[in-house]
Amino acid sequence: MTLQWEHVDLPGKALRLPDSKTGAKVVHLGQSAIDVLEKIARVEKNHWVIVGTLPGARLTDLQPFWQRVRARAGLNDVRIHDLRHTFASTAVAAGQGLPMIGKLLGHTQVQTTARYAHLAADPIKIAADEVSNQIAASLKKAAVPSPSESACSDP
Repeated sequence: MTLQWEHVDLPGKALRLPDSKTGAKVVHLGQSAIDVLEKIARVEKNHWVIVGTLPGARLTDLQPFWQRVRARAGLNDVRIHDLRHTFASTAVAAGQGLPMIGKLLGHTQVQTTARYAHLAADPIKIAADEVSNQIAASLKKAAVPSPSESACSDP
């Protein structure tokens, strides 16, 4: 809610934040996020990306808006922070490792991102199935005698 247009770098696909919990940082954005930012109308004499109702002001309470979004989407129990978990779980499912996900989420400590490790269970299960299926297929091939072996065997 405190993002200012001067910190939005559309050509660089990034937010260049001078201050955060961990100091200055760059938040890299995907093209979909850039597309959304490009569609936001800039309000004259208002440097906030998410403007408030008063001239020159920013939005100060996201909850009424968020409640309307949730109601329209039929997701009444979803919190704003759940969006970070969805982002992380989507990244895990896409094959991204926890260090990369930590960078994307702006974590400075690997331990912070490790809280999202439970999200990696489904891709790991899928990989385990694929590997075990390949091993099972190889064992089946090895168990079937070749035509030359069956001709040489004693009755």
